[in-house]
Amino acid sequence: MPIKSALEIAMERTKDLKVDPIALAAAEAKQEGKRIAGEYLADPAEVDFKAKLAAVPKDRREAAREGAFEVLASRLQLPLSADGGAEAEFAAVEEGLKALCTAPFGEKRVRELFSQLGGFLKQYLDDAKKVDEAIRKQYAPRLKAKEQEMAARMGRPVRIDPMSDPEFAAFYKQNVGQMKAQYQGALDQAKDDLAALCGFGAR
Repeated sequence: MPIKSALEIAMERTKDLKVDPIALAAAEAKQEGKRIAGEYLADPAEVDFKAKLAAVPKDRREAAREGAFEVLASRLQLPLSADGGAEAEFAAVEEGLKALCTAPFGEKRVRELFSQLGGFLKQYLDDAKKVDEAIRKQYAPRLKAKEQEMAARMGRPVRIDPMSDPEFAAFYKQNVGQMKAQYQGALDQAKDDLAALCGFGAR
């Protein structure tokens, strides 16, 4: 009896699986919406996001809108640094979400929410800097004691990079993590509010 290949076995196992044409069409439309949003964010000045979505056949448009929303919302993240490029994309995401919103006075509410988010993200950067400085200052005596101890052992001056010290790294991660979690929770709530304005459930 010939040995069946892995492909033959897989084909046998899946031969009775039925493909749901409606679910497949929705998934394809969602991908199309993601692609349109990606093209728009790559060149907001040249890509008419609203027109491209409107050109999607009506029976596929809602799924395409949802895919586009997912891409736009995914760009709303806690910043790592103050970056002018990030500000430009932030503005493009705002315009894209205005085009998607369906709620009464939706564009106005998206604009107000983004105005709040702009201040919120700047505040996050300020707080992140203050927490970083406070942690380093608080840990400095402990780090200095470690350096002196190592210097006495090795007979020469020693400088320890705080982040290479496991104790400091754990202390840093715990404290920064708490602050970041609070801001992330507020950002996730804002995304849920935006989803509602665009006619979707919570992300």
